[in-house]
Amino acid sequence: MNRGVWKSLAATPLALACFLLSGAAQAAEPQTPAKPDLARGQAIATQVCAACHAADGNSPGGAYPKLAGQHAEYLYKQLVDFKAQPGKTPARNNPIMAGMVAALNEQDMRNVSAYFASQTEKPGVARNKDTVPLGEKIYRGGIAEKGVPACASCHGPTGAGMPSQYPRLSGQWAEYTEAQLIAFRNETRGNNAPMHTIGGRLSDKEIKAVSDYVAGLR
Repeated sequence: MNRGVWKSLAATPLALACFLLSGAAQAAEPQTPAKPDLARGQAIATQVCAACHAADGNSPGGAYPKLAGQHAEYLYKQLVDFKAQPGKTPARNNPIMAGMVAALNEQDMRNVSAYFASQTEKPGVARNKDTVPLGEKIYRGGIAEKGVPACASCHGPTGAGMPSQYPRLSGQWAEYTEAQLIAFRNETRGNNAPMHTIGGRLSDKEIKAVSDYVAGLR
């Protein structure tokens, strides 16, 4: 900047302050994350995640969630929530996952999330025909007398969810969905306050029914 401009700014303190603050705001503007590297994500999935979730994200059983086809933004948020921060308890407290994500930087968490999102989820099935009507009622209409909203209002009529906000539920293992609803009810999963309220209003029977129902959604 030439001397004449500096003199002009110096003569008007307000203008100088605005100029300096404008420069600081531009300097502090967050950078757009780099485009996810799917090859790098696949390498991480194969080396770190496959033992529990399978290399393509279709976990072999309900102890671990299916990650294939899940929204990348949602997966990334969960990885961030699992990651321990100095002096703080993780938003989603899981010692196993904390260990898994400890060595992953922000970009690698985005890479592996995008990789799993790009995979095709294997469809699931509802296994208990006797509870399907109750599960469908809860999913599509909620339970008005308990103040439980319809699951479909957030997760969509087919369980496809909404990127970054609501996870895909269709095809997920019933056992895993059930475990998460119980964890929300007991507040042992602490990264979603609205689900604490909803989970707290559901009985064991209702949780089992709706978890089994969403497993068969297409």
